[in-house]
Amino acid sequence: MPVIGPIKRSELIRYLRKLGFSGPYSGGKHQFMEKGDLTLRLPNPHKSDIGTGLLIRILKQAGIKKSDWMNL
Repeated sequence: MPVIGPIKRSELIRYLRKLGFSGPYSGGKHQFMEKGDLTLRLPNPHKSDIGTGLLIRILKQAGIKKSDWMNL
């Protein structure tokens, strides 16, 4: 069960796949994942975790409710 807090990029991708997203695919400066007609850009891989603020913005762009995220 993921929490709303710092998360590794690989874990974010794994949870997004559980929620029906496919990818990540290469494109331009950032990789992206898709679900239907929704395209979600992913932050570039780096050594540190994805912070809480960025995670919340990603979930909002993806249309994922906090309760859905916490119940994975």
